[in-house]
Amino acid sequence: MMHTCSLWIFGLLLISLTGAHGLDYFPENFVVAKKNDANPVTLTCDTKTGGAVTWKFDGEVIEDDTQLKGSDLILSEVDEPMLGEYSCWRGGEMLSSTYLLLEDEEEDKLDSLISCRAKSYGCSFSCTWTNNKYAAVRLGLGHECRRGLKSCRWVINSLDGGFQFELPHSLSPYAEESNRLELTAEAINNHAILRRTKSFYLRDIIQPDSPQIVKCQEVGQNLNVTIDPPANWSTPHSFFTLEHQIEYVLKDDGNTGRSSSQLIPKSISKLRVRCRDPLVVSAWSQWTPWKNVTC
Repeated sequence: MMHTCSLWIFGLLLISLTGAHGLDYFPENFVVAKKNDANPVTLTCDTKTGGAVTWKFDGEVIEDDTQLKGSDLILSEVDEPMLGEYSCWRGGEMLSSTYLLLEDEEEDKLDSLISCRAKSYGCSFSCTWTNNKYAAVRLGLGHECRRGLKSCRWVINSLDGGFQFELPHSLSPYAEESNRLELTAEAINNHAILRRTKSFYLRDIIQPDSPQIVKCQEVGQNLNVTIDPPANWSTPHSFFTLEHQIEYVLKDDGNTGRSSSQLIPKSISKLRVRCRDPLVVSAWSQWTPWKNVTC
């Protein structure tokens, strides 16, 4: 049965100004509303038995303008003063708790908020969240996360600080990639939540680590540079080939040159190397540190 009492928005505003604090974590249960949406929002009380319940907002009993449908709370025209934790009680027992959050109106696409990179075709890749406006961020893969289902396996940021994420995936490194990865990000700022999704192929974010310069050997008037793949690059290396680029500095005039061949002029003072996957024309790795050449 639905019943309505008198207006309580002023009380909500007072509580919001005096006691409410922004979230810096993801609550277990939350409902997202759109600002000034004409459609009401329903907050469900998790009770398996009948009987009257009492709703509280940020710990204070809601006594006015309460719309109930059974034991569920109905809220209309949601705005910022109404955001926060709602809990339903019977006697002295809290039956359930739900946070009411507002949909973030940030217009930026996910590409401008996050950067992802795979160092190899292994079973994970990393992402960095680049917007410091948000207090909590989590990422997830698959349609469960896109739809915000409980079955989504969210990944929170790593323990070393900052919004750095390591996401596992189940793609085979040996099969032709036909399915795109679907990445969903959720971010909280105060009581507003942003949700964005994008899809991409793993090959689109491949960027190897720097290769390893093993040795330089004189071959006539040239140097033959032996280069090994990064230690974490996919194996076998005969299947996962890498293209290398060598940059060197000439002894005579200090000019620089580049070569895609491992044979370079002998009369150089130093060199450095980078690599990429030529099959997908991936991003180049970072350059190795300069290596002095004494031969």
